[in-house]
Amino acid sequence: MSDNPTPPRPAPEPTPVAAQDQSTRRDKQTRQDRQPSRDRQTPPDRQTQDRQPPRDRQTPDRQPSRDRQPPPDRQPRPDRQPPPDKNAAQGKNAARDRSATKDKGAAQDKGARQDRSARQDRSAPRDRGAEPPARPPRRRRPRFSVERGWFPPLGSKGKVALVVSVLTGLLTHGYHLFRYPLYLTDEGIYMQRAWSVLRETSLSPYTYDYDHAPLGWITLAGWVFPLPKQFETFGNAINTGRFLMLLVHLVSIYLLFEITRRLSGSVLAATIAAFLFNVSPIAVYFQRQVLLDNLMILWLLLSLFMLLRREVTIRSVFGGGMALGIALITKENAIFFVPSFMYLLYRRVKGSASHRFTSTLWPFAAFAPIGAYVTYALLKNELLPSGFDFDLNNPPADHVSLLYTLWWQLNRSQGTLFSHTGLLQTSWLVRDKYLLIAGVCAMLISLWIGMHDRKRNLGFLISGTLAFGYAFYLVRGSVVLDFYVTPLIPMLAINVGMVIDRMLTGSFANRFMRGAHSMTRVALPSFVALLLLASPASGYLVHTNTEGHTQIADQYQSKINLTGMQHAQIAWVRKHVPPNSRIIMDDDLWGDLHDVRPFYPYAHSHWNASSDPDVRDKLFRKKWQNVDYIIMSNKMRKSMDTNNSDGRENWILQALRNSTRVWSQTQGNIKLEIYRVQ
Repeated sequence: MSDNPTPPRPAPEPTPVAAQDQSTRRDKQTRQDRQPSRDRQTPPDRQTQDRQPPRDRQTPDRQPSRDRQPPPDRQPRPDRQPPPDKNAAQGKNAARDRSATKDKGAAQDKGARQDRSARQDRSAPRDRGAEPPARPPRRRRPRFSVERGWFPPLGSKGKVALVVSVLTGLLTHGYHLFRYPLYLTDEGIYMQRAWSVLRETSLSPYTYDYDHAPLGWITLAGWVFPLPKQFETFGNAINTGRFLMLLVHLVSIYLLFEITRRLSGSVLAATIAAFLFNVSPIAVYFQRQVLLDNLMILWLLLSLFMLLRREVTIRSVFGGGMALGIALITKENAIFFVPSFMYLLYRRVKGSASHRFTSTLWPFAAFAPIGAYVTYALLKNELLPSGFDFDLNNPPADHVSLLYTLWWQLNRSQGTLFSHTGLLQTSWLVRDKYLLIAGVCAMLISLWIGMHDRKRNLGFLISGTLAFGYAFYLVRGSVVLDFYVTPLIPMLAINVGMVIDRMLTGSFANRFMRGAHSMTRVALPSFVALLLLASPASGYLVHTNTEGHTQIADQYQSKINLTGMQHAQIAWVRKHVPPNSRIIMDDDLWGDLHDVRPFYPYAHSHWNASSDPDVRDKLFRKKWQNVDYIIMSNKMRKSMDTNNSDGRENWILQALRNSTRVWSQTQGNIKLEIYRVQ
């Protein structure tokens, strides 16, 4: 037995399939070693070394190297150690050389990467083979689309702007509310009919002739009913109605703010619109008064708000249609806003799976309140005139008619609005020419922007058509009263806010101009607002009186107490006029004389005394001798002359000519009088 250990057995020659797999893996590894990395440059010595195959590598058809370890089942016994092999030692040395070379190349690659990173930080040009560093992701602007309901969130700044807008409206419309302006005829008419709903469960204390839809004063009656003193809760009937108008205005501010923001996608546009809606003198004057137009605005804004929700659901469509129907039976001229609402609904539901259902549900919901109103007239046999006769020269004598009244209103005419004696020159522009002129210009710009690209500028198209539709109603040539401009004010404010925001939004070439532009978006509107508030020519906060002195505007001047004159007039009547006297007056005093003791049941307005058969033919018998007192409100004589085109008030004017003035009070251009008929 030999002392030399048994030499290791050579590994068995691999089968053709195994040899091919090993060859494939070695070739793949060789190609990876030869291929330089994309993100780093290979040193020249490294490239040369990679091109040379290692010495101990065998081709597939050659015998594997002796230094290769056999598989686990072929390992020699532990007690038998193989003799030192020269080839194995050379292979180990070559492996160590390769490992050292790899470590050296890795260190060189690491140093090269650090050098390249430092050069990139110094804004040095990068090598062609180096991949540019990844850029941080850019913040995408929030998507905005009125058609799809993609509205930007309100945010903290928007919430602050909304709260400030509501508080501003509370201050401008709440301060001096019960003293300015003077109680007007229409305020007395609506509170008179609300009194009739509560006290007599009828739509009017006189013959209801369908001159207006009744939901407006039904709403007033619903507001008065739960109050502790009802009509006298805030002093008298009109004051109680004015407090409701303040609440209506605050809710309208919120709706207007959100509608403008969703139509424009901008908080700035909404803030500007709310500012004009709050502080405009023409807005303060008419929105304080108990008018059906203010209630109509609330329902219109609510309907528009429902159509501008993020998702068009059945609830929002039904609620929007119902709100529009309520607006229509509050004041009929809301019909001029309907085309814009219908187009907005069409664009919102276009292409949706439920577009047929929603486009049918909305008009059904809008027609439901109108159908109830028509059904009321039909059940009372007052829908059609007798004999289906619509002759305007011969009104029906046996009963009133809804359709006849509508036909009469459509055929009324008073001439052009743009004459030197028209309301535009004598009333509207005098109170606020800035909002009206700027609003009309903004309306035309909105229409042009919206028509130029109806797909992307749907908000401008809707705001422009809303203002244009109602402006057409005012200039069409029919009878227009001064407060008919009230629904146009919020529509013009929306257009002004959106156009100003568009003008202040633009793209500039350099960073400095973009920074200046962002500051201008807030600075410029703020400067214009301060100019309007501080300039006496605007009349927003201060104005120049008839003596040429600058003073606080009438709506904020505590010394001016216009309604106090009417309180003094009522006090004189209660002290000197017997309750059973037959009185001709205006409707602004009706609630005070019929709801507060002592009652004056025979006190009637000159409108009803000349038109209602029960009052005209039974109480006064169209004789001036049956009149005891005439209480003259401001400009009542002008109203009597206007209403006397067919001679219906001749006997009242004759009583005035045969009377003696017993009380009078004047403040500025306002004059109140009381006459005793001889």
